[in-house]
Amino acid sequence: MERVYIFDTTLRDGDQTPGVNLKLEQKIEIAKELERARVDVIEAGFAASSAGEFENVKTIASIIKESTVATLCRTVSRDIDIGWEAVKNAANPRIHVFISTSDIHLQTMMKKSRDEVLEITENMVKYAKKYCSDIEFSAQDATRSDWDFLIKVLQIAVKNGATTINIPDTVGYTVPEEYSLLIKTILEKVDGKYIVSTHCHDDLGLAVANSLAAVKAGARQVEGCINGIGERAGNTALEEVIMAIKIRKDFFNLWTNVDTTRIYNLSKMVSSYSGIPIQPNKAIVGLNAFRHQSGVHQHGVVSNRMNYEIIDPQDIGLPKGGIIVLNKNSGRHGLKAKLNELGFQLTEDQINKVFEKFKKIADSKGEIKDEELVDIVKEEIKNF
Repeated sequence: MERVYIFDTTLRDGDQTPGVNLKLEQKIEIAKELERARVDVIEAGFAASSAGEFENVKTIASIIKESTVATLCRTVSRDIDIGWEAVKNAANPRIHVFISTSDIHLQTMMKKSRDEVLEITENMVKYAKKYCSDIEFSAQDATRSDWDFLIKVLQIAVKNGATTINIPDTVGYTVPEEYSLLIKTILEKVDGKYIVSTHCHDDLGLAVANSLAAVKAGARQVEGCINGIGERAGNTALEEVIMAIKIRKDFFNLWTNVDTTRIYNLSKMVSSYSGIPIQPNKAIVGLNAFRHQSGVHQHGVVSNRMNYEIIDPQDIGLPKGGIIVLNKNSGRHGLKAKLNELGFQLTEDQINKVFEKFKKIADSKGEIKDEELVDIVKEEIKNF
């Protein structure tokens, strides 16, 4: 099986989420937890964007010893100089340079010709290479670029020292089949030794699907953020990609080096520090990801969790338990399991009595909390 490298940009792209402003102490804690989770690359920030951001990147680079620490730079010598100064003391530094390749960016934002982009790419990748052996090159808005021109740019980047070439879906425009074909085309037409990376945004809700399609097509690095935070609709949710590769190894025949038992703690930490709550039905880490409300589902998971769960909650760092949500849709199997979980050993007649009272309350109230169920038992069953 081949390895997929995980590139976390929570501290850079995630910190660009509207309303988010991670403090240095918070970034350090997140970076340390990412390292404990064995994330391969931590993008610590955009060092040239401000004096404060430079200090953030420099501090994190000096602390992290196992993961690669990257900083984002425009294809401008000043950015690269500052970026290198920020990461040069990292145990494993990476310079990440980017330039746009789509005509809309070139014409309306950059005011550059295609020939100028080719020249800048050559000069600036070569310039970064004099500082660092690990160079990542990103073609911003790659998925809206002319493919022939994109391949020319990427070939120049690789020829001049890029070791990773990133194919960003900057505005969340592509779809899985198209992105997969693009990755395959790049691997076929760009000569040299390099890793293809993905960086997908979720504007159409396809960031994870696109990333996984690219991995299946031959990409071997995935970029994203914990909880999928980031610009606009956010980035690829890394926890979803990591668990998809792990659970469906039969399909992908790939692996990551991530310690998945750190996922839940990372998710809670990022949510707390960013101030962005996790939606209850969020895959992998949402409140309801391992909770069951309908009677049929409760019967199934009580018999065998695999009936309705494909992930062991302990694999993401969650303890067992808490799977049954009691409300009007719940059946006797779910109620009995919850009673056992709470330490009650009741006869069938007692369960029936509690069930009748429970249903009456649940019909009007909705979810019944554990303490409310205890009160029902004490009210309906003598000696409790």
